[in-house]
Amino acid sequence: MKFSFLLLSAFIVMLCFSCNWNKTSTVAKADITTDTLKYRYETFKQRAPDCGTKPDSGCTVVKIKYPVFTGQPVLNDTARHRAATLFDVYNKPDTNFKVFAGKFIKAYQQDMVNRNTAMIYTLQTNLDIARQDSSLLTMQLSGYSFQGGAHGSSLTIFINWNTKAQKYIGLNDLLIDNYQLRLDSIAEGIFRKQENLSPTESLKTNYFFAKDKFALNTNFQVMPTGLRFLYNEYEIKPYAAGRTELFIPYTQIKNLLKPNTVVSQYVK
Repeated sequence: MKFSFLLLSAFIVMLCFSCNWNKTSTVAKADITTDTLKYRYETFKQRAPDCGTKPDSGCTVVKIKYPVFTGQPVLNDTARHRAATLFDVYNKPDTNFKVFAGKFIKAYQQDMVNRNTAMIYTLQTNLDIARQDSSLLTMQLSGYSFQGGAHGSSLTIFINWNTKAQKYIGLNDLLIDNYQLRLDSIAEGIFRKQENLSPTESLKTNYFFAKDKFALNTNFQVMPTGLRFLYNEYEIKPYAAGRTELFIPYTQIKNLLKPNTVVSQYVK
């Protein structure tokens, strides 16, 4: 009888533990990095008429990979527009990739007539989802273009998008009024440290800053721990030096951040 009572008690304890465990599991919060928008990737490709049976690597090709979001017409139009205008090939860019590629290939054909030589042109862009957090979407648009000359050109830009407001996120959306001078000062300290420059060393010799004065650009990505800025090749350094990244932690600009923005979820 005593054994049966102990066995029954143990069973009740296990049952209660099981109920509590299941209750905890069902209320667990989802990770904020989980995708909040549904999308698929599509690829547009158009080859020049003279490609024939050649592989893509051996002829002139326009290739664009981009995401298509479900139920997001404004975002989709924005994504297509930016993918087609990365290199600013035309003054009036078109989100119709077929029209855009047709212009590029026509320009290639005309150049081949004028140059009287065989050459391969290339235009390739990739728009990738970098991160989704709550109402924040960040995308990275990278591309390579070659249209003659000594070498091709590579570019990377970031797109920060407020999914609730359906609009771009700029620095003005995240930072208080008149932030620029203070932000530049903080960024310059980080820049000089990573470039092994003294606080007073001139920027004239090895950099292309206007009036030889450091300045941030507006090509940035919102990240969980700070803002990531990127200078593309030729922007502040010679081509051979490549691109330059600059990361500013939120801890260093906490007093510049506006309240209740998409980065508020990261700042304690």
